[in-house]
Amino acid sequence: MISTVIARRYARAIIELGVESNTLEALVKELGAVADAMQTSPELREVRDNPGITRAARKAVFAEIAQRAGGSVLARNTVAMLIDNGRLRVLPEIARSLREEADKRAGVLRALVKSAAPLPEAYVGKLQAALEKRFGKKVVLQREVDPKLLAGIVTRVGDTIIDGSLRARLDELKQGLKPR
Repeated sequence: MISTVIARRYARAIIELGVESNTLEALVKELGAVADAMQTSPELREVRDNPGITRAARKAVFAEIAQRAGGSVLARNTVAMLIDNGRLRVLPEIARSLREEADKRAGVLRALVKSAAPLPEAYVGKLQAALEKRFGKKVVLQREVDPKLLAGIVTRVGDTIIDGSLRARLDELKQGLKPR
């Protein structure tokens, strides 16, 4: 809870810097890439958490990661500031808050679409158009193949879940056949 509040505060300040410098979208992507690298790499988490590693060494490592992510000076300075303030651990939440705020400002919704098999591009286009019509905003789809699904798709837009899976249809049929 506290880390979420901290993340939102940093995200708001970073958003303002991104808007001022007209680099908001790039900044969101760069910090998101550093956060993803930190979450997926045990070595980077060790660098982040090991008290035996000096602040200068930690800054050098994460500056290199930010540079590889196409990091601008602003992104590298943001990561360095988080290290100085002992808040690097909160970077993934900051990146998530940044993405949400940038999307809100741009009028964009993100949707996660899970399917049993990869979806054809024509279907994805129709699905995106239908979601944009339903929600009245631009929708960015993230696709994921979930082998646990028998068939169909499950779409999550914010807190809304649209379950078009075979399992959901079978459950509906089962409920309809139960005696009352």
